[in-house]
Amino acid sequence: MYNLGIYLYLIGVAVVSLFSEKVRKMWRGEREAIRVLKEKVDPQAQYVWFHAASLGEFEQGRPLMEQLRKEHPEYKILLTFFSPSGYEVRKNYEGADIICYLPLDTITNARRFLRTIRPVMAFFIKYEFWYNYLHILKHRQVPVYSVSSIFRPDQIFFKWYGRQYAHVLKCFTHFYVQNEVSKDLLAKIGINEVSIVGDTRFDRVLQIKEQAKQLPIVEAFCQQQKVFVAGSSWQPDEDIFIPYFNAHPEWKMIIAPHVIGEDHLQQIIGKLQGRKVVRYTQLANDQQPEGSSQQADVLIIDCFGLLSSIYHYGQLAYVGGGFGVGIHNLLEAAVWDIPVIFGPNNQRFQEAQGLKLCGGGLEIASDTDFLTVMQRFTHEPDTLVEAGKKAGAYVEQMTGATAKILADVKW
Repeated sequence: MYNLGIYLYLIGVAVVSLFSEKVRKMWRGEREAIRVLKEKVDPQAQYVWFHAASLGEFEQGRPLMEQLRKEHPEYKILLTFFSPSGYEVRKNYEGADIICYLPLDTITNARRFLRTIRPVMAFFIKYEFWYNYLHILKHRQVPVYSVSSIFRPDQIFFKWYGRQYAHVLKCFTHFYVQNEVSKDLLAKIGINEVSIVGDTRFDRVLQIKEQAKQLPIVEAFCQQQKVFVAGSSWQPDEDIFIPYFNAHPEWKMIIAPHVIGEDHLQQIIGKLQGRKVVRYTQLANDQQPEGSSQQADVLIIDCFGLLSSIYHYGQLAYVGGGFGVGIHNLLEAAVWDIPVIFGPNNQRFQEAQGLKLCGGGLEIASDTDFLTVMQRFTHEPDTLVEAGKKAGAYVEQMTGATAKILADVKW
């Protein structure tokens, strides 16, 4: 049934690629992967294979790859992606020797891929369970590790109808999971090669903090005033926080929306009634009069790559997505010792639960909740500072997964 589903999916992707540029890139990249590998593989080298579905999983695997380079330079690194949103952003990443798409998990593709690369070990990041690749790796006695994985009772592996597919988990040499619940669930289906090490993303955000950019435009805008940073926001998020700041000019605001298309940017600007708004790219390209950033109330970040550094300039952060499919990266904000506000769709995110528990993260479900939080922090500034310290301490205490994994793996 699995292989039939894969072939039906393959047909579907081929059809959708005729109409979608994103899917077309993935379709083309998967078909060209074997050719890319044949051109670039060094037959004398030993490759460690890292597979990440998309950009978020790449960030979880990145600390491992970079530490592996330092500790074991005798290995080369192959990095594969499933999604264009990962590959297109990181196809020039210098921490890997070869980067390509992963061909779809048919038996033929898996055999050709593994015959070409012949990895000495493989790391699958978080939610990657490709049946044919994993079974062939096990047959070839290649060690395979699942990193930063997290399991929930509602996943197919733990349902009566998913027991057959759950056998794919027995192809892994070891699981490095995020929490006790995951370890217990795996034990119930007979998998005991499991260690609780946490999430490598905590190590990654510390790296990001250390490498943060100095942003003179943002510094000029802030002018040592109270600054609220809204990161990866969507329209439902903006409908909650923008009205508050329209009525409270004592705060400056930086908005880095998740979608930076012109239509969305104009929607945001239209909602900012009576506030002086500037856009980052216009300031960067000298398209605004001198002094515009200091006089502005709101700075809109209309480009990518700056958000993780921008949180440093805020006293309070809001991370979007919690009124949609799920919140975005809370840790990039929390690492800067500032409290983080987010929407209600956060149950699947362990870092959200951890931040709420320690007092460094605050869940809201309405504009009334948001108003309550802002009033408390405005009238009790010491509470704002204390919540920020708790957020930063939480990130700090959760680091170390990378070192634990690399110390445990048998090289």
